[in-house]
Amino acid sequence: MSDYYDRRGKPIKRKEWHALYQGENKRVALTERGDVLVSTVWLGVDHRIGDGPPLIFETMVFGGPLSKHHVRYSTEAEALAGHAEICSAAFRSEQ
Repeated sequence: MSDYYDRRGKPIKRKEWHALYQGENKRVALTERGDVLVSTVWLGVDHRIGDGPPLIFETMVFGGPLSKHHVRYSTEAEALAGHAEICSAAFRSEQ
């Protein structure tokens, strides 16, 4: 298995990943309110430990009570749904 994946989850070579992983290409979603920022990005590198589909997307919270909380996902659709859920929790706990 490859360690590198495009945004659709297709295995790619490191050289291809490097070419794709530039600038805003990695951004999936970004939401900011006050001092809290929730960022979801395509990592393109499998972060899974053990068996299962590659974890190539990540949502992370910066600021507020949930700061540094992060969740990883296998698909962009999961990442977008997760981003919305984490935004809800992060901004609710900020109030």
